[in-house]
Amino acid sequence: MELIQKNPDLSAYLAADEAIDHEHPRVREAAERLAKEADDSYDYARLAFEFVRDTIPHSQDSGDPRVTWRASDVLEQRTGICYAKAHALAALLRAEDIPTALCYQRFDVVHGLIAVRLDGAWHRQDPRGNKPGVNARFSLGREQLAFTPDHAAGEADCPELYAAPHPVVLDTLKAATDRPHLWEILPTAL
Repeated sequence: MELIQKNPDLSAYLAADEAIDHEHPRVREAAERLAKEADDSYDYARLAFEFVRDTIPHSQDSGDPRVTWRASDVLEQRTGICYAKAHALAALLRAEDIPTALCYQRFDVVHGLIAVRLDGAWHRQDPRGNKPGVNARFSLGREQLAFTPDHAAGEADCPELYAAPHPVVLDTLKAATDRPHLWEILPTAL
């Protein structure tokens, strides 16, 4: 699948916004801590991916009723669904000047992930969090995402790379009073 960069200006994929608040002290502190362990941009991106994937539980898996959507809140509260975890990873990567896009897959509901620009190309990564049957890995080669769409069943990879969270996703997260309510209003399309 060919990924489509929605904004031709690569600097848009480094920008901060209300959800990807990479200028927030909490995000900066986490980024600086991870950067000290990294040898280069690739190593930093891998460490940031593993940090979000492995230390911030997916709230559905852990049973956490809280809904987070801002990267700094995800890092503070250590919980989030796929969209929120994607916002946190995007913020950590952008904090170290690594262009990062938000992208989506469509199953029964829309699933959120990111694409990182390294070695002159975009590479999708899924920080959702592993569990039995889900084994996402950081890779610039063959994708190792959490889920593979069944195209015969109408599921799809969405090729668009967004510089900011899709408004439908962000509005849904903001509208949810808790995770059970969020599960009732998750978007089925963008």
